[in-house]
Amino acid sequence: MQRRIPFELVYQLSALVLAIILVHLVYVTLIRPNAEAILQAQAELAASGQPYVQDRSLYVVLRDYEQESCFVLMFWAIAIMGYKGRQSLRERALLNEDVLHVAEGMSILPEDARQYIRPLQALPDAVQHYLVPRALMAALLRFASTRNVHDVAEAVKSVCETESERLESELSMVRYIAWAIPSIGFIGTVRGIGEALGQAYKAVEGDISGVTASLGTAFNSTLIALLISIVIMFLMHQLQLLQERLVLETQSYADLHLVRHMQVRGD
Repeated sequence: MQRRIPFELVYQLSALVLAIILVHLVYVTLIRPNAEAILQAQAELAASGQPYVQDRSLYVVLRDYEQESCFVLMFWAIAIMGYKGRQSLRERALLNEDVLHVAEGMSILPEDARQYIRPLQALPDAVQHYLVPRALMAALLRFASTRNVHDVAEAVKSVCETESERLESELSMVRYIAWAIPSIGFIGTVRGIGEALGQAYKAVEGDISGVTASLGTAFNSTLIALLISIVIMFLMHQLQLLQERLVLETQSYADLHLVRHMQVRGD
């Protein structure tokens, strides 16, 4: 059988390509032309010997390749987290529905478990892979085979713990991006300091413009990288909070809508 490429992989690669194109387009058409014009004007004022106050322009702060790379990674991470957050919100919406239709006061016996599996199997294929149907399915199958309510609760807990670990592992790419962004900023710092040291002889001769420009590259790249990293870490923790709530609320949902209705004859 021919294996299909996972949709999430295609989405992530497409998001990366789109982020590269859009960010580079903004840099080529807006940021770098304005930054070069500002630096040129400042160089002309300095050459003329006229006194002037050097303004810290946002275009100049953003103009280097390290900052461009950081913005590409930022939008890529936001796209990945947006996809996962949307998926979690969809799954949480299922918690507001009574999937099994168990009336209040009704008891579920082990021999009735197969009957309650049918509504879960009737759900759309995409919905059947959500956490809530999987947890309820595991609980009903365990109840039919073991006839033990405690084992049912353990089955639900096991499914939720496995899902929590899976969600945690799927954030590895976002964590890598959150680590890579400050690292790229430090690369810009090293590059800028290296260029400044290479022009130290000009500073000795009285021309410090090259040294100050290189040091500006060093500090600007680190500044932007750290600011973007703060944004990414905030969004990532919000996504983790959303996913953790989904897992905890699924356990509560299973207890409220299923486990508390289960009984074994003689109990």
